[in-house]
Amino acid sequence: MDLRKYFPRSMCVKMEGYVHLARMVDKCRAVLVGTEGEYIYPCPMDVRLMEFAGITTEQFTATVKTNPTDEGVAQWFKKASKPHTQVELNEWNEMMLKRGPSTPEKQEYFNKLRDAVDPSRTDLTAWSDLQDLEEGRTVPRRESLA
Repeated sequence: MDLRKYFPRSMCVKMEGYVHLARMVDKCRAVLVGTEGEYIYPCPMDVRLMEFAGITTEQFTATVKTNPTDEGVAQWFKKASKPHTQVELNEWNEMMLKRGPSTPEKQEYFNKLRDAVDPSRTDLTAWSDLQDLEEGRTVPRRESLA
């Protein structure tokens, strides 16, 4: 995967029921071949997913390196991850998709990135929506909290 030419999959895409996993696979594959461009692996969101799953960056990277298919990585991830109920997984997915800036400084950075793409999208508050907006995906208008 050449992330200098193509975007990774959206964080919203689920693999084995987990949001962000497909995106993390894309970024890891790119890092392994030196085509990550400006993308970071492991980023803080990658680390959150691995911590929730109970796996390490080293384990995940080694698995992606030796499994050229999504199916192989997904099967390993399912076996290696600590078990969660469907309710726990749903809550975690929702938290990840709704997660926004956690400090005033991060909010300022978020706003700067958003405004560089579309300053009219003040309805966006989640990193996942900002990623999709930056990568040219359609992001539905959100209800304003004001």
